[in-house]
Amino acid sequence: MQSLTEENYLKIIYHLSENNDNAVQTNAIAEKMQTKAASVTDMIKKLADKRLVDYKKYQGVKLTENGRLTAINVVRKHRLWEVFLVEKLNFKWDEVHDIAEDLEHINSTELIERLDEFLAFPKSDPHGDPIPDKNGKFDAIPFTKLSKLAPGSTGLITGVSEHSSLFLKHLEKLGLTLGKALQVKEITDFDGSVELIVEQKNISVSREVARHILVKI
Repeated sequence: MQSLTEENYLKIIYHLSENNDNAVQTNAIAEKMQTKAASVTDMIKKLADKRLVDYKKYQGVKLTENGRLTAINVVRKHRLWEVFLVEKLNFKWDEVHDIAEDLEHINSTELIERLDEFLAFPKSDPHGDPIPDKNGKFDAIPFTKLSKLAPGSTGLITGVSEHSSLFLKHLEKLGLTLGKALQVKEITDFDGSVELIVEQKNISVSREVARHILVKI
């Protein structure tokens, strides 16, 4: 069984390596964990001793298969708890991340299986991120970044790639939440800002905001 800190390290390494096969550098982990690189190296060596990661000095770290499955299990618990908090306890999508960070470390397989069943086996969390099943398998959720769409394009908001409370509150204020239909009206050449039509209203978002909104077309 892994400690809370070990699980957090495995989850960070998983997220940092999610979209590529390259080894993750200790400095990148230190930045995410908000700690010193030396502390990261000490923890990585402990995880390597447990065969949860492969580590080569100056070359970075990769999850072993056992490490990957452990990390995915933590991710699964986190996202299921977020669904529970939003759907059953009426938390807002910008309020659940920190609470789920604590709940994800509860080590009870039976509890999580019952939670999954109670929630009717959700495929995604309140931010649109896919939830793996008990075998660690994800259902693909097709999406395109809003910033990549051309004028005239239409789609549904299916997720976000930025989970900070400030960003989610900003989207909530604009009415850009999951499931909302939108149309790209215009893209400003000067700064890349995007003019949208959502529920017959004109809404303008910056290029940076558009980059973090995921759309199914």
